[in-house]
Amino acid sequence: MEDKILLVDDEEGIRKVLHISLADAGYRVFEAADGSEALEIFKRENPPIVLTDIKMPGIDGVDLLRRIKHENPEAEVIMITGHGDMDLAIRSLKHDATDFITKPINDDILKIAVHKARERRLIREKLREYTESLETLVREKSALQDRLSSLGLRISSAGK
Repeated sequence: MEDKILLVDDEEGIRKVLHISLADAGYRVFEAADGSEALEIFKRENPPIVLTDIKMPGIDGVDLLRRIKHENPEAEVIMITGHGDMDLAIRSLKHDATDFITKPINDDILKIAVHKARERRLIREKLREYTESLETLVREKSALQDRLSSLGLRISSAGK
Protein backbone atom coordinates (compact mmCIF):
# COMPACT_ATOMS: atom_id res chain seq x y z
CA MET A 1 0.00 0.00 0.00
CA GLU A 2 1.41 3.37 -1.02
CA ASP A 3 0.91 6.01 1.65
CA LYS A 4 0.19 9.58 0.66
CA ILE A 5 1.84 12.55 2.34
CA LEU A 6 1.04 16.21 1.88
CA LEU A 7 4.16 18.36 2.24
CA VAL A 8 3.56 22.06 2.93
CA ASP A 9 6.35 24.63 3.02
CA ASP A 10 6.73 28.06 1.43
CA GLU A 11 10.41 27.35 0.67
CA GLU A 12 10.72 25.45 -2.59
CA GLY A 13 14.21 24.13 -1.76
CA ILE A 14 12.97 22.48 1.44
CA ARG A 15 10.01 20.96 -0.42
CA LYS A 16 12.32 19.50 -3.08
CA VAL A 17 14.72 17.92 -0.56
CA LEU A 18 11.92 16.50 1.61
CA HIS A 19 10.02 15.28 -1.46
CA ILE A 20 13.03 13.25 -2.59
CA SER A 21 13.57 11.78 0.87
CA LEU A 22 9.89 10.85 1.35
CA ALA A 23 9.51 9.47 -2.18
CA ASP A 24 12.62 7.32 -1.63
CA ALA A 25 10.94 5.98 1.53
CA GLY A 26 7.98 4.85 -0.60
CA TYR A 27 5.49 7.68 -0.07
CA ARG A 28 3.42 9.40 -2.72
CA VAL A 29 4.15 13.07 -2.02
CA PHE A 30 1.87 15.99 -2.78
CA GLU A 31 3.38 19.47 -2.42
CA ALA A 32 1.84 22.80 -1.48
CA ALA A 33 3.58 26.16 -1.20
CA ASP A 34 1.03 27.64 1.20
CA GLY A 35 -1.91 26.81 3.47
CA SER A 36 -4.62 27.59 0.90
CA GLU A 37 -3.12 25.27 -1.70
CA ALA A 38 -2.60 22.65 1.02
CA LEU A 39 -6.29 22.72 1.98
CA GLU A 40 -7.34 22.24 -1.66
CA ILE A 41 -5.01 19.25 -2.05
CA PHE A 42 -6.05 17.84 1.34
CA LYS A 43 -9.75 17.97 0.44
CA ARG A 44 -9.07 16.34 -2.95
CA GLU A 45 -6.50 13.66 -1.97
CA ASN A 46 -7.23 13.12 1.76
CA PRO A 47 -3.65 12.13 2.63
CA PRO A 48 -3.39 10.42 6.03
CA ILE A 49 -0.16 12.29 6.87
CA VAL A 50 0.58 16.00 6.51
CA LEU A 51 3.99 17.56 7.05
CA THR A 52 3.74 21.34 7.37
CA ASP A 53 5.95 24.28 8.18
CA ILE A 54 4.64 26.37 11.09
CA LYS A 55 5.63 29.80 9.79
CA MET A 56 4.15 30.55 6.38
CA PRO A 57 2.50 33.62 4.90
CA GLY A 58 -1.31 33.60 4.82
CA ILE A 59 -2.59 30.50 6.58
CA ASP A 60 0.17 29.53 9.02
CA GLY A 61 0.92 25.97 10.07
CA VAL A 62 -1.10 26.06 13.32
CA ASP A 63 -4.19 27.38 11.50
CA LEU A 64 -3.68 24.77 8.77
CA LEU A 65 -3.44 22.08 11.47
CA ARG A 66 -6.76 23.21 12.99
CA ARG A 67 -8.49 23.25 9.58
CA ILE A 68 -7.13 19.82 8.62
CA LYS A 69 -8.22 18.33 11.96
CA HIS A 70 -11.68 19.86 11.36
CA GLU A 71 -11.83 18.15 7.93
CA ASN A 72 -10.44 14.83 9.17
CA PRO A 73 -9.66 14.43 12.90
CA GLU A 74 -7.69 11.25 12.17
CA ALA A 75 -5.16 12.94 9.87
CA GLU A 76 -1.66 12.84 11.32
CA VAL A 77 -0.01 16.27 11.14
CA ILE A 78 3.71 16.73 11.74
CA MET A 79 4.87 20.31 12.26
CA ILE A 80 8.19 21.66 10.93
CA THR A 81 9.63 24.37 13.18
CA GLY A 82 12.54 26.75 13.18
CA HIS A 83 14.67 27.08 16.32
CA GLY A 84 12.72 30.09 17.64
CA ASP A 85 9.30 28.52 17.14
CA MET A 86 9.05 26.36 20.27
CA ASP A 87 5.99 28.24 21.59
CA LEU A 88 4.22 27.60 18.28
CA ALA A 89 5.31 23.95 18.33
CA ILE A 90 3.87 23.50 21.81
CA ARG A 91 0.66 25.27 20.75
CA SER A 92 0.41 22.92 17.76
CA LEU A 93 0.66 19.89 20.07
CA LYS A 94 -2.33 21.29 22.00
CA HIS A 95 -4.22 21.20 18.68
CA ASP A 96 -3.39 17.49 18.33
CA ALA A 97 -0.32 17.64 16.10
CA THR A 98 1.34 14.24 15.92
CA ASP A 99 4.87 15.52 16.33
CA PHE A 100 7.21 18.34 15.41
CA ILE A 101 10.64 18.35 13.86
CA THR A 102 13.10 21.23 13.75
CA LYS A 103 14.98 22.80 10.87
CA PRO A 104 17.48 21.96 9.56
CA ILE A 105 15.68 18.66 9.08
CA ASN A 106 17.69 15.54 9.77
CA ASP A 107 16.67 12.76 7.37
CA ASP A 108 16.60 10.09 10.10
CA ILE A 109 14.44 12.25 12.39
CA LEU A 110 12.08 12.92 9.47
CA LYS A 111 11.71 9.20 8.78
CA ILE A 112 11.14 8.44 12.49
CA ALA A 113 8.43 11.12 12.76
CA VAL A 114 6.65 9.89 9.61
CA HIS A 115 6.94 6.27 10.74
CA LYS A 116 5.45 7.20 14.13
CA ALA A 117 2.54 8.97 12.40
CA ARG A 118 1.94 5.94 10.19
CA GLU A 119 2.03 3.61 13.22
CA ARG A 120 -0.49 5.79 15.08
CA ARG A 121 -2.82 5.52 12.09
CA LEU A 122 -2.44 1.73 11.86
CA ILE A 123 -3.01 1.29 15.61
CA ARG A 124 -6.18 3.39 15.38
CA GLU A 125 -7.39 1.23 12.47
CA LYS A 126 -6.74 -1.99 14.41
CA LEU A 127 -8.48 -0.57 17.47
CA ARG A 128 -11.52 0.34 15.35
CA GLU A 129 -11.61 -3.17 13.84
CA TYR A 130 -11.30 -4.73 17.31
CA THR A 131 -14.08 -2.50 18.68
CA GLU A 132 -16.35 -3.39 15.76
CA SER A 133 -15.68 -7.11 16.34
CA LEU A 134 -16.52 -6.75 20.03
CA GLU A 135 -19.72 -4.86 19.22
CA THR A 136 -20.73 -7.63 16.79
CA LEU A 137 -20.07 -10.30 19.42
CA VAL A 138 -22.11 -8.40 22.01
CA ARG A 139 -25.03 -8.04 19.56
CA GLU A 140 -24.87 -11.74 18.68
CA LYS A 141 -24.74 -12.74 22.34
CA SER A 142 -27.66 -10.44 23.16
CA ALA A 143 -29.73 -11.89 20.29
CA LEU A 144 -28.91 -15.42 21.42
CA GLN A 145 -29.84 -14.52 25.01
CA ASP A 146 -33.16 -13.09 23.78
CA ARG A 147 -33.90 -16.26 21.79
CA LEU A 148 -32.99 -18.49 24.74
CA SER A 149 -35.14 -16.38 27.08
CA SER A 150 -38.16 -16.52 24.79
CA LEU A 151 -37.62 -20.27 24.30
CA GLY A 152 -37.46 -20.69 28.06
CA LEU A 153 -40.70 -18.79 28.46
CA ARG A 154 -42.38 -20.95 25.82
CA ILE A 155 -41.14 -24.17 27.45
CA SER A 156 -42.30 -23.14 30.90
CA SER A 157 -45.73 -21.93 29.70
CA ALA A 158 -46.24 -25.13 27.64
CA GLY A 159 -45.81 -27.26 30.75
CA LYS A 160 -48.75 -25.65 32.59
